[in-house]
Amino acid sequence: MPQSHAQKGLTYKDSGVDIDCGNALVRALKPLVQSTFSPQVIGGIGSFAGAYALPSGYKEPVLLAATDGVGTKLKLAIESNKLDSVGIDLVAMCVNDLICNFATPMFFLDYYATGKLDKDAALRVIGGIVDGCKQAECALIGGESAEMPSMYKDGDFDLAGFAVGIAEKSEVESTLNAKAGDVLIGLPSSGLHSNGFSLVRALLFDRLKMRFSDRLDSSSLIDTLLEPTRIYVKAFKALKPLIHSLAHITGGGIVENLPRALPSHLGARIDTSAIPKQEIFTLLLKHIEREEAYRVFNMGVGMIFAVAEENVAEILAKSDGFVLGEVVKQEGITLI
Repeated sequence: MPQSHAQKGLTYKDSGVDIDCGNALVRALKPLVQSTFSPQVIGGIGSFAGAYALPSGYKEPVLLAATDGVGTKLKLAIESNKLDSVGIDLVAMCVNDLICNFATPMFFLDYYATGKLDKDAALRVIGGIVDGCKQAECALIGGESAEMPSMYKDGDFDLAGFAVGIAEKSEVESTLNAKAGDVLIGLPSSGLHSNGFSLVRALLFDRLKMRFSDRLDSSSLIDTLLEPTRIYVKAFKALKPLIHSLAHITGGGIVENLPRALPSHLGARIDTSAIPKQEIFTLLLKHIEREEAYRVFNMGVGMIFAVAEENVAEILAKSDGFVLGEVVKQEGITLI
């Protein structure tokens, strides 16, 4: 066949994957990622794996790991082009779980998958992950971006996160130290966090036909919904010696998550009137049965500590916590 009629060789870019764009993203990310590094981080960015030296001072160190995503909250971020905070959600969902086993977060890795890589959008998302790591006082030591045009539509992406923490073996084994008579201290959530968004979308946008720009209290609806998940690591570190056990209130709400922080023979009595009111939950309760709402959403409580009564005053003085209820001898969670 004459050279003029020969077909041009097919490239990766022709199939929808731009290697150069991916490399440009990595270069742009380097200073952001390095800003999270601690002295324990070994090497730089670009190796096949991240390296982290275990901190000293532990007698029987145990490593703990947690992984999670952001769920359909991502869909709202994409539709509204508000991408700067979902990375905070990603970090929060992982590190808030770690501390419930008395683990101090050490490092984090992320996975970003999209149909067509948009470097600027990716930088906004991963910039949020960097912010989350700084709030959690952990290092972002690695990550992966994948461009998969056959899996995602243009503009769509998904996130996954992976966090590793360290604790003393004795602390991990004593995470169920709560006792009958312990006081339950709630720490406020920053809104919905990252759970229940399929129900939220079905109610607010499909049934009630609300718009992103609708006002809810002093903010737009979309800003309220995308408020990033609060990270409780610093509060945990400051109060750790005073805490018997703690529960991250995520999917399943108080009724399903609090029992995970209690011995099997104990339960809890919760005074829901003590929870600081948030307009988003007031709105949801107008259209969702109370029982359903409390088993889907955090309802304004992002973390619960079980503590001895003599430590309550000190914890309240050192945090924005509030007395939520008490641990009781009867199994189950009672909401009043």
